[in-house]
Amino acid sequence: MKYAYLGPAGTFTESALLQVPGAPDAQRIPATNVNIALAMVRDGSVDAAMVPIENSVEGGVSATLDAIAQGQALQIVAEILVPISFVLAVRPGIDSLDQIKLVSTHGHAWAQCRLWAEANIPGAVFTPASSTAAAAVALVEDDPQHDAAICNPLVAEERALKVMVRGVEDNVGAVTRFILVTRPGKIPAPSGVDKSTLILPLRQDRPGALMELLEQFTARGVNLSRIESRPTGQGLGQYFFSVDFEGHVADERVAAALSGLHRLTPDLRFLGSYPAAQGVEPLVDKHNSDGAFSDARAWVQSLRNRL
Repeated sequence: MKYAYLGPAGTFTESALLQVPGAPDAQRIPATNVNIALAMVRDGSVDAAMVPIENSVEGGVSATLDAIAQGQALQIVAEILVPISFVLAVRPGIDSLDQIKLVSTHGHAWAQCRLWAEANIPGAVFTPASSTAAAAVALVEDDPQHDAAICNPLVAEERALKVMVRGVEDNVGAVTRFILVTRPGKIPAPSGVDKSTLILPLRQDRPGALMELLEQFTARGVNLSRIESRPTGQGLGQYFFSVDFEGHVADERVAAALSGLHRLTPDLRFLGSYPAAQGVEPLVDKHNSDGAFSDARAWVQSLRNRL
């Protein structure tokens, strides 16, 4: 197996990838951004890619939501949750916080540490980096362009960086969700604690259009765990919806919901069913159980048999 991940080495994304069975001994290729990582999957350069999709503080990762919704179809086969904590690493010669004029990190990391930064390094200007690790690695270049980086403790340790402050995150206990993405293929078997992901285009902008889509889940007792709107890029007011819900395509209630959604928006994109990292079994009412759907189908068929 060959894997791509949002690099460079030492990112939280690599930490997530290392939790995949076999990945520590496999070839791991860092990518400079999510689009490149997914393009490597699409062109067959790698078997799978690990990318971030959601953070408990900042919500969805727009770069991933957009990249996986467009272009050649892809499939999510697993998700990994990684607790997030940051350190403030500094370049050689920086001995106090008031010496820091430029601080770099990924935009999502900055959003999670902004309050700490405003309170402790109020004079520092934020410069965005492609990843937390990229910001950290730049500190050991011959002519670093910034004084400090907010990064993963792992990359600071691996690069022997000077860590001035640990635990600079504003929300202790923050978690980032990562997904393992492959080309479309065999769907993982139901585990009983599954999640599925869809891209739902809104075919027509009119009152009740979104409600019609959501009713397909409600009527079958399918619980949504995430829904986000993203612009299609084709004009103001044109959106698609990225949706996670509890259940597996093999579940009768999920299959029925997907059928209803397909009737309303045939261009929907099914991104896969896979074991949910939190491992919580969904609550399913008796009338939405597989047995209830089977009995209902059999009853309708008995009526049709009388035609």
